[in-house]
Amino acid sequence: MADNSQKMSYHAGEAKGQAQEKASNMMDKASNAAQSAKESMQQTGQQVKEKAQGAAEAVKNATGMNN
Repeated sequence: MADNSQKMSYHAGEAKGQAQEKASNMMDKASNAAQSAKESMQQTGQQVKEKAQGAAEAVKNATGMNN
């Protein structure tokens, strides 16, 4: 009986460890995806800002306000 109980306990611990490892890997992947999305959004924001500045300069040049 004790031998069977020990085996069951070992397997339960083993399964728990595997589940924790999978959860940790999933959290790492989610974190990496979030970081990638953040960097992409920052890059997009910078591009939009640069385009807006360029458009403002074009308007100033076209209206003579840049002189």
